Amino acid sequence: MTPSQTPPLPETLSDALRDAAPEHVLIIDGDIQLDAATLRERATTLARTLLGRMPVGSVVSFMLPNWHEAAVVYLGATLAGMAVNPILPSLRDHELSFILDDVDSRIIFVPSEFRGHDYAGMLDRVVADLPDPPEVVVVRGPGHTPYESLFAPDAVVALPALDPADVRMIMYTSGTTGRPKGVLHTHDSLHALIRQLRDNWHIDPADRFLVPSPIAHIGGSIYAFECPLLLGTTAVLMEQWEPDAAVALMTGQRCTHMAGATPFLAGLLDAAQRAGTRLPDLKVFICGGASVPPSLIRTATDYFDKAIVTRVYGSTEVPVTTVGSPQPGDTDHAADTDGQPGIADVRLVDGEIRARGPQMLTGYLHEGKPAAAFDADGYFCTGDLGAWVDEHYLVVTGRAKDLIIRNGENIAPKEIEDLLITEPNIADIAIVGVPDARTGERACAVIVPGDGTRADVDQLRRVLADHGVAKFKAPEEVAIWDALPKNDAGKVLKHRIRAQLMEERACQ
Repeated sequence: MTPSQTPPLPETLSDALRDAAPEHVLIIDGDIQLDAATLRERATTLARTLLGRMPVGSVVSFMLPNWHEAAVVYLGATLAGMAVNPILPSLRDHELSFILDDVDSRIIFVPSEFRGHDYAGMLDRVVADLPDPPEVVVVRGPGHTPYESLFAPDAVVALPALDPADVRMIMYTSGTTGRPKGVLHTHDSLHALIRQLRDNWHIDPADRFLVPSPIAHIGGSIYAFECPLLLGTTAVLMEQWEPDAAVALMTGQRCTHMAGATPFLAGLLDAAQRAGTRLPDLKVFICGGASVPPSLIRTATDYFDKAIVTRVYGSTEVPVTTVGSPQPGDTDHAADTDGQPGIADVRLVDGEIRARGPQMLTGYLHEGKPAAAFDADGYFCTGDLGAWVDEHYLVVTGRAKDLIIRNGENIAPKEIEDLLITEPNIADIAIVGVPDARTGERACAVIVPGDGTRADVDQLRRVLADHGVAKFKAPEEVAIWDALPKNDAGKVLKHRIRAQLMEERACQ
């Protein structure tokens, strides 16, 4: 069936839930399985409870791991005509306080404890300092309002009619390059995104997604919450990434799709090799969120039984800007590029990637569409640099804001990182610019060792010279670290690296 022949998606998740086969399993969370009938009952009850506490249009936050309760909260808020606000569980007091205040959250769902962190205690501290704090609901443990207490509403409340154009998700940017902003998505924008995935990623009803990516990221949320209802898939949740456990889940649950950053693909490949399985049910692996070595794409494609492994590019603002190269046999484009645009219209302006399309944000909370983020034609200015390959395939070459300007010459770190990451004694690398009185900036390579030997400046220069890279692009110094700071999507937090390097210099 061609994309033009595929049936239209329901306009809202409410419509999708109404039409879903009652017995279809939507969510698998360990030993717990949520079928459509159970999710409908739980979400409807929660929606009525929420409407008894706050008006339509309120913001419902959740700071939950990949647990099935998050699906109930997500859908319950949607049925109540409220905007859902996913928050990463890895954030702490400072970031959480900012988001809850900025978004004017009326209720937040948190675990009592997760990975040794006391969330209930953290919320005690956070809400005490907020001028208009949200109600705190604790899932799987004591403290504040117990989660299960919300499933006995005082009265039957009519659910509102939903407008597909209404804002239904407010997701904050990672803050890797500045202050986090609330990105606004509607039913329409998210459903356009889901149509794109269906039409390009070989998704069929009854397919199963392994979901280790945080559900507070746009990727994790659509695979866990949107695809099951809109496309008839099943989400197999992992609360914590562990490669060997992932392989066991994928073989036991016959998972057909997975998406994740580079460490997920590398870990999955190694674990599959240890287990002696080529994951015969895996149809597609989508890799994005961080630099992806082309060799990793090729090795995984060669090893897995039939899976298409491809890179994609996108952002919270314009999710899945490119859909990769999901055609069987197109390994070169899958490995060496970030793929073709899907429904997004992409153009390059002075090397910067700009994109617009039906899956893009409607604007930022409090800001709309500021001129700094959008051009006069309505394209989102990504701040990323790119180039076209074979006319239709996009390659992300770096971040405009990551540019190092030394002696008047521009250096795009990603270009150099992609070359050096292939060295056996480099497990991970980030190149950042630090102030230099003579040249303006100097390039520092922060390296996590691979095989036990330490890389130095001379080695990096030799490697780059062998690749025919101009001398001025070589790093001038090397720092050896145990690990690079990253967010939960695998993106390196370069502002933290710069800050630490400058602090170290100030102490010298």
